[in-house]
Amino acid sequence: MSATTATPWPPGDLTAIGRAEELRLASLRPDGTLRPYVTIWVVRAGDDLFVRSARGPGNGWFARAVRSGAGRIRAAGLERDVVFTRPGDDVHAAIDAAYHAKYDRYGAAIVGSVVGAQAEPVTLRLLPRSGEDPS
Repeated sequence: MSATTATPWPPGDLTAIGRAEELRLASLRPDGTLRPYVTIWVVRAGDDLFVRSARGPGNGWFARAVRSGAGRIRAAGLERDVVFTRPGDDVHAAIDAAYHAKYDRYGAAIVGSVVGAQAEPVTLRLLPRSGEDPS
C-alpha cells in the first residue's frame, strides 16, 4: 500500500458522520486488507471526529487501530477511508462535552466509560485518508 495522508473533512461528511448515532470502524491489517468492522460511538468536537475505547487500551479494535494507523469507517450512509491519530491534550474537555450531549440518555454508567481522565489515553481522532484504496 502506498503512503497515505490525512485531509480535512468535507463539511457534509463531517456533519453527517458527527450526527450518526454510531459508526462502524475497521482497521487495516499489515497486508492492507480490512479487519472486521466494530460498532462504536462517534462524536464531533469542532471540525473533528473522535472515537474512544470504552474498555481501555487493551480493547482489540483500539489496539489494532493504533497499530495500523489507518482503516475505514461506515456511518450515515457514507463509507470513508480514515487515518487514526491521537488528539492534542487541549480537546478532551470538548470531546467529553460532546459525549455527554449526545449519549447521556444512555445513563451515567455507560457514558462514564468514555469520558474523563481515564478516556483521554484511549481517544482517537478520525481524519479522511487520501491514498490507495485498501480493498
